[in-house]
Amino acid sequence: MLTPSIFKANDIRGLVTGDNPEWDAAGAHAIGAAYVHVLGLAGQSFVLGRDMRSTGPELAGAFMAGATAQGANVIDIGLSSTDQLWFASGHFRLPGVQLTASHNPADYNGVKFCLADAAPIEPAQLTEIKRIALGAPLPPAAGPGTRREQDVLLDYAAHLHALVPLGGSRRLRVVYDAGNGMAGHTAPAVLGPLNLELFGLFTELDGSFPNHPPNPLEPENLVDAQAAVRECGADIGLVFDGDADRCFIIDERGEVVSPSLVTALIARQELAREPGGTIVINTITSRAVNQVVAADGGRVVISKVGHTSVKALMAQHDAIFGGEHSAHYYFRDFWGADTGMLAALHMLALLARSAGAVSELVAELPRYAGSGELNSTVADVPAALDRVATAFSGRGEQSRTDGLTIETGDWWVNVRASNTEPLLRLNIEARTEQQMASLRDEALALIRGGSDA
Repeated sequence: MLTPSIFKANDIRGLVTGDNPEWDAAGAHAIGAAYVHVLGLAGQSFVLGRDMRSTGPELAGAFMAGATAQGANVIDIGLSSTDQLWFASGHFRLPGVQLTASHNPADYNGVKFCLADAAPIEPAQLTEIKRIALGAPLPPAAGPGTRREQDVLLDYAAHLHALVPLGGSRRLRVVYDAGNGMAGHTAPAVLGPLNLELFGLFTELDGSFPNHPPNPLEPENLVDAQAAVRECGADIGLVFDGDADRCFIIDERGEVVSPSLVTALIARQELAREPGGTIVINTITSRAVNQVVAADGGRVVISKVGHTSVKALMAQHDAIFGGEHSAHYYFRDFWGADTGMLAALHMLALLARSAGAVSELVAELPRYAGSGELNSTVADVPAALDRVATAFSGRGEQSRTDGLTIETGDWWVNVRASNTEPLLRLNIEARTEQQMASLRDEALALIRGGSDA
């Protein structure tokens, strides 16, 4: 079974359990075969990992069966965070596949792809994988490929430690919330050997997510870590999503630090190491990052939202670092790929060298009032975008590069369709809370008040 709608802009996501599943093991087999055919991997190797979801072993096995039937050789790294898979791709200099649905609920699973050295797959390649997987089964290769297992967890941890030595004399108290996701697998290997006092939350791997959903973009999924930071008197909290490629930061007061401001802090560190470097941010990252990068002598390049677009621009501009509003952080030293764990190490290193607290580091940065990401279910997306564009006509510069963006010197509004869910996303930033709230209410009324809503 394979439903066309599971093929998204950057990867594959769809229901695999429940009353209306969208793909299954047979579909995974077809995708594996199509992947090898499109990338020309017959007689060659790729690496494959999977997260802790209950359907992972069956789907990964079926994907590998489809791939080996087409003559490809699989290095199976087993349980893996997505950034651990990116590491394996760079380490072996091979294409990679990760079976994961990231932050989606337990009844989902999906596939993320990369080329050798964790480079993003081309949109045209994903489109061709979709076309072939949905078509007639491919005939098997004359000679089947092979599968072998290899654990890369300790190599992954050693690589991260080499990139960010955790110096300083402070022994930090750190809360980390794995959310029953893959950080429960990687954090002990990466954080455990360091001079840290660790307090782990929900570290057992459990794809049913019994404690809270694995999506740190939703504020209610951060409250456990916020409470634990306050109760433990911790210096910092780290909250990972399901496949642990994202990390949210909680300050010592239990307050959430905007991922845009985390981007600004890490960008400042990277620019100190390489003056004049390029930083990639997406359309809806806070303009505070632009100010910090400009003040520190760097250059900003704006990307569309999504890891495929950001990674492509990281490579094109030889950027040293990139950050998104969703807490995806990209590093040139990590093959331009996103890694929540490396971002966490950068924040820990910055804090260990500082005499102050996280909140004090953040207070030094420019501040804007932001709406956060507000989601709406809309039947006719183009009509909703047109309503907003018409209402805001003449009030700012408009762009359709990534959804609809209206921007002035004092505020910006962005409305865009989700890459992974059937939602229209609204993000707003302004110089004052009052201005932001007024723009937010106006835009939401336009989006949700139309006849198509």
